Amino acid sequence: MSADEIETIAETFVKLGVKKIRLTGGEPLLRKDFESILLKLAKFPVSLAITTNGDKVNKFIELFKTTGLNSLNISLDTLNREKFKSITKRDKFDQVMNNINLLLENDFHVKINMVVMKGINDGEILKFVEWTKHKPIHVRFIEFMPFDKNQWNKESVFTFEEMLDVISKEYSFIKMKDKFNDTAKKFKPLGHEGTFAVISTMSQPFCNTCNRMRLTADGKMKNCLFSKGEADILGALRNGEDITPLIKMNILSKAKKLGGQFEGDFKKIDTQNIDNRSMIKIGG
Repeated sequence: MSADEIETIAETFVKLGVKKIRLTGGEPLLRKDFESILLKLAKFPVSLAITTNGDKVNKFIELFKTTGLNSLNISLDTLNREKFKSITKRDKFDQVMNNINLLLENDFHVKINMVVMKGINDGEILKFVEWTKHKPIHVRFIEFMPFDKNQWNKESVFTFEEMLDVISKEYSFIKMKDKFNDTAKKFKPLGHEGTFAVISTMSQPFCNTCNRMRLTADGKMKNCLFSKGEADILGALRNGEDITPLIKMNILSKAKKLGGQFEGDFKKIDTQNIDNRSMIKIGG
């Protein structure tokens, strides 16, 4: 999608009632026209947010302030420099950490997205919670989900209950009130500046209240991360069609649970039967 096409499609969604727009990736800050896209979206009466690997955040601080984008999710699966390099294939740990501190110094709302994988980084859960003690960091522990080419297996899933069990042995915390459409279950460690939350997609799905919609970089609309079907919004737009009926049809076709691809016990999932893109191609 071009910047103008993104603006046109976003305008349609806003007219249909969308109140929040989040830019995700791949890595959204790599787009040469990122500034143009963000300035166009800032014209709409919505809250703006972004999910990024944090590498290039320092180059856009002033743009974020100008456009009113105050909430950033930083994808960070480890606080170990060498493990970071192994997972991301990039030697950018110090740059990312410096940028996180830069955001905090400039009063941005910073969330950290950590995908917890058993045997890989589950031993760092307490380090992430400790990080919230003296900094207003909001950690999001995410259960490992099955997507194309991400080597998912049931044994790698570290569940919501397992996370709370680990954390409760070291920290006292209270349950915070979640908003109706929240996908994360939020908690406040006592005496900490920040918070932590868990996105329990695999062990305790939240499909009945989820209102997220995704538009891929090539203009396909997904009504769920796991949806098999996609609506070609960009194709219709380029053909001069009204995309509103297509958007509504896509929303109405949403499966009751997890894209209709699987349900129930995640330990019984056969990944060979899942028809979906990789997460990087979906956006997130």
